[in-house]
Amino acid sequence: MTLKKLFPSLAFILLTAFNSPAHAAPAAFASGSYRQILANNVNKPFMLVVWSINCPSCLKDMELLSNIHKTKPELKMIMLAADEPSATEQIQQILEKNQLAEIENWAYADDNTQKLQFEIDPKWYGELPRTYFFDKAHQRTGVSGVLSKEDYDEMFAKILK
Repeated sequence: MTLKKLFPSLAFILLTAFNSPAHAAPAAFASGSYRQILANNVNKPFMLVVWSINCPSCLKDMELLSNIHKTKPELKMIMLAADEPSATEQIQQILEKNQLAEIENWAYADDNTQKLQFEIDPKWYGELPRTYFFDKAHQRTGVSGVLSKEDYDEMFAKILK
């Protein structure tokens, strides 16, 4: 990897390292991060929520996600902000406001968002919000758009069995 390609990721990490003292800044989501998430959750069901500060539906969904996190602590929830690296402060503020800063959070660290999207799911075109439900064998179901509490409960029943 050339220094030119590595610099944006390093700059993102340095900028986020000094963000909010209350909670860690989102981890830098770069090429290979998706595989790292899967490797860190072997034999564990989890939910990956891809959102953006520029997505009104995503922001509206934050309260429900916060409630799910509080009522279903057995379900690992991972948040991924699909925003430019310069949006770290806004991302952190939204997560803290919705009491989601203490869970595992990631944020795009590469301006080539299409490449990152392709690594997550080659059939995904970038529409948000996008939620992936993984069972313990990492069989996944991806859903685009806003989900209701009932939709989440139905998916949890499938992945937590």
